[in-house]
Amino acid sequence: MSPLVETSFFYRIALKSTVLGIKDKFFFKMIEAAKIIGAGAATAGVGGAGAGIGAVFGGMIQGYARNPSLKEQLFTYCILGFALSEAMGLFALMMAFLLLYAY
Repeated sequence: MSPLVETSFFYRIALKSTVLGIKDKFFFKMIEAAKIIGAGAATAGVGGAGAGIGAVFGGMIQGYARNPSLKEQLFTYCILGFALSEAMGLFALMMAFLLLYAY
């Protein structure tokens, strides 16, 4: 087994459960369920990123409607806001994949 798995929190709990006599199959299924629930909770950040991107572009459209002469400056800020919001969504997705496949 890999050193990452052997040092995992869930793996150590499972080892303790075998010492105490708890059935392995049930406990490992509980661990898998906890991983899936955690990954699902981590994916909620992707929806927040989508809402953030919508708010950024909506704000740019409102700003452009109020003052069309600031088009270039508004677009620059819009792209920066889009990149930061998208990065947070990708970090949330990365955490979900880490929970599913690394532990």
